[in-house]
Order: sequence, then C-alpha cells, then structure tokens
Amino acid sequence: MAALEAALALRHVGEDRVSVALVAPEPRFWYRPLAVVESFGLGRLHGIDFAQLADDCGALFVIDALASVGADAHLARTAQGAELEYDALLVATGARPVAAVPGAITFRGPADVEAFSKLLSSLRAGARARVVFAVPGGVAWPLPLYELALQTATFLDVHGVTGVELALATPEETPLGLFGAAASAAVAELLERRRISIHTGTYPASFEGSTLAVTPAGGVPADAVVALPRVAGLPIEGLPSDADGFIPTDANGRVQGLDDVFAAGDATSFPIKQGGLAAQQADAAAETIAAAAGAPIEPEPFRPVLRGLLLTGEAPAFLRAELGGGTGDTSVATGELLWWPPGKIVGRYLAPFLAERAGAILAPPSGEALPVDVEVASSLPV
Repeated sequence: MAALEAALALRHVGEDRVSVALVAPEPRFWYRPLAVVESFGLGRLHGIDFAQLADDCGALFVIDALASVGADAHLARTAQGAELEYDALLVATGARPVAAVPGAITFRGPADVEAFSKLLSSLRAGARARVVFAVPGGVAWPLPLYELALQTATFLDVHGVTGVELALATPEETPLGLFGAAASAAVAELLERRRISIHTGTYPASFEGSTLAVTPAGGVPADAVVALPRVAGLPIEGLPSDADGFIPTDANGRVQGLDDVFAAGDATSFPIKQGGLAAQQADAAAETIAAAAGAPIEPEPFRPVLRGLLLTGEAPAFLRAELGGGTGDTSVATGELLWWPPGKIVGRYLAPFLAERAGAILAPPSGEALPVDVEVASSLPV
C-alpha cells in the first residue's frame, strides 16, 4: 500500500521530474483489509495485477524482492541478483506476522479465512461454545479482531444460533482506546449491545483445554480462541533497524543516517501498523523526493491521523483520531461518512485509484476524489 501510494504521489507532485520503478515479490496486489468479511459472505478479497497498476501509475514494474541496499553506491540489490541504480529509494517491504497465542486460531488475513470459516460452521451447527477473541501484547492495531467479534455476533443472530458466548481479551485499558475516549466509549457500547463481554488489561498467553491463560494472572474460559498475530520486522542488509527489525525514519520518511533512502509502512519503527498511516508516511516521503528533484513544493512531514472503518456486520462505524497531540480532543466515532471514498484503505491518491479499477472501494459518481477528511460529528447508530 505504501509503495503504490508513493508511486501515485510522485506522479502527481513530481510530474515528469521523477521516473519510478515498482519492485514487488508477487504479481498481484491484494486488498487485504477485506479478509475480515470473507468468512461471513459479505465481500471478497480483491486482487489486481501489479503490472497494470504500475502502468497506470506511470511506473516500470519489476517482479522481484529487495535483498540489500548499497547506499554509498546507490544500488538496490534484489533476491534474483539484479542491481538497480537509484537516486532515491523508498522501502515499503512490510512486516512478518508471527503467531503469538499458542493453541489459538491466528487470524493473519487471507491465509486464515478458511480456518475461521470452519469455526463459524461449527458454531452454526449448534454446539454450545465460548469463543474468545484475543489481542496479544505488543499488537498496536487491534481493530480487525473487533471486526471479527462483532461480525460473529451478527452472524449468530442472523442464523438464530443460541448458546454461544463471545468475549474479547485485550491488554488495552479501554476498547480501541487508541482512537481516544469518545470513540472508545462508542465501541464499548457497541460491544455491550452485541453481548460481547470484554476483559481489558489482560495479556493473552496461551490456549489449552478450556482456558485462555492470561497475565498477570488467571484465565478466561474458552472453547475456541481467535487471536491476532504480532508482527516482526524484516531487516534489509545495508539498512539500519531497531531491536525488532524495523527501520527508523524521520518525519519525512528518510531512513536514519541515509540521505537518499526512505521507508514507509509496516517496515518502519512507527508503532501502529495500519494502511492509512502507511499511505500518509508514503506521501511525506514522496513529497520530499519530489522536492529534491526540483518540484515546486514544500514537503509536509508525517503527522499521523488515524482513520478506521469498523465493519460490524450491520452499519459500519467510522473512527478517527489525530495522534500527534497538541490539538485537543480529536476522537470521533460516527455512522456518517468521514472520508471519501469510504473504504478500508484511506490514502490521498490510492483510495480513489483503487476505487476506479477494482470496485474495492466505492468511487464517487464524478470519478473525482473528494477530500479525504470530511468530518461529521455524530454518534454510532443504535
């Protein structure tokens, strides 16, 4: 997501001053946020050929993977042994999901849709069960697990299934507290209406027998546990990384200690790994690259604004908060549109671009992107 957003941003702000090569290890781009709805029959994962996307971005596409960087020689070396010269390099290689709760169904995305679908089928068959959705410690983007829990509650109601107890265990002090007090309170109310009990301040450790073990002490009764993974960095030879393998960057996306190498998205040390934030990081880096190439712009640094479209099985909820501080209470939760196109991926250039090509996000009738940030102060629908 960060790489595509950056390519589009460079086409827009760099015009003909910048030529772009897009390197990716697989031939298709997958709209992964929709993996949370596939098991419920509410949508499907969209895949688009990278070659077509790159062509539409005005970029050259190379199917390969970044292996190492020779910053002094301005060379990016690939897994296939190619050496690509660059004036500026943007690294958006993502992160690796790692199972964090032994014994649980780990929901990483598309690869785990089948396992989760089997759990839903067993619940629909009528067996009494206690299902716990577990957020491991160290996971800073728990929203997908809330979506699975809320949609499961709706699924059970729609199919008239009784005797299933749903719970959510999380280290958070309040539900989705990263969005601020107002949004968290609205999510807590939503969980209560769906009869999903919540255990905050708990760190899921392992699932065995009929108990989800949690720390600091105790356990949560469970017959099945669905957990998010932690993510681990993927260190690139020649680039600095922190203890967890993530790349440190400044506010303009520049990699620490390197003038012409940038990074964006899950590969960076920014703690929250989320597509919209990745796109904002990519925009900051792209503007800095374009300005260095002579574009008449003043690069804007990365000022994180967190936007989340919470899919509930009924009316979706739009959540928003500014993470930079110093602007007062910015927490918003509403059933009204806060951005357009109203998709899971919120990127200044990427969202309307994908909407036009895949129908993955609703495109405006005019074909023109409306402003990303259209605020509406309201409450979640009852």
